[in-house]
Amino acid sequence: MKHYLSINDIDSLPDWVDEAITLKKNPYQFQHLGRQKTICLLFFNNSLRTRLSTQKAAMYLGMEVMVMNFGAEGWALEYEDGTIMDQGTSEHIREAAQVVSQFCDIIAIRAFAKLEDKIKDEAEEVLTGFAKHASIPIVNMESSVAHPLQALADAITLNKHNTKLKPKVVLSWAPHPKALPHAVANSFVEMMQKQDAEFVITHPEGYELNPEITKGCQIEYDQEKALENADFVYVKNWSSYSKYGQVLRQDTDWMMTQKKLGNAKFMHCLPVRRNVVVEDAVLDGNQSLVIEQANNRIFSVQVVLKKILEAL
Repeated sequence: MKHYLSINDIDSLPDWVDEAITLKKNPYQFQHLGRQKTICLLFFNNSLRTRLSTQKAAMYLGMEVMVMNFGAEGWALEYEDGTIMDQGTSEHIREAAQVVSQFCDIIAIRAFAKLEDKIKDEAEEVLTGFAKHASIPIVNMESSVAHPLQALADAITLNKHNTKLKPKVVLSWAPHPKALPHAVANSFVEMMQKQDAEFVITHPEGYELNPEITKGCQIEYDQEKALENADFVYVKNWSSYSKYGQVLRQDTDWMMTQKKLGNAKFMHCLPVRRNVVVEDAVLDGNQSLVIEQANNRIFSVQVVLKKILEAL
């Protein structure tokens, strides 16, 4: 495998999940793969779980880790070809990607959507710029439109707790005081399309995700109806896609409560705003899987890095 940019780079999701579960039992068993290898983590946005889980996974594989908070520490990058760089940017992605490629063996990148220009965000200029100009593998630690490491961790979590041949999994929109990107929701949808499950997406009208991603999915605007007999409920906020980046309204009644959750397991990628997105009783209850999801982030990264190292 050359790069891991999307959940669709996985050739067999069940096999990857099984391999991650095996790694979880003995995470140090492949330390020889990363010996004398270095991964460079470039953060254009803040992180907690992604940064620490990626570092931990690399350490399990015997790798050295370099971290750079690019927004605060790096030069402002230019991504367009043929640009006269007489304004704010100091270095072109062509040079930056090639230079970083000389310092390490794998580059992992985190660069969010700005939610100002749909076309520009979907072009993924940071991620695709590095993938185009770097000479080494690139890993997506969350980009403008995708968070494939989170989606793989979610698949691991679902596998652990599922007891049915075809569980019902619901992705439910939730209110949030600020506009959030679509990356987590997009990748969760793409991951669920690879599962044998009854999958339902529920949100207020106007919050439809990219129809190219949700094509074929069941969409229900009545949250209560969508949640009936659910086995897993994944809650996440996202801004409008059609009115790009906008918060259309707060819809506070869409907050997840224990009453709505019923007997289902609760999932969220974290961080989460308590008593806005979900009430305390759900987060602190025994149906909540959020801490285990966060732990599984280590092993989603580890299986990705293992496959890349095996191909080097």
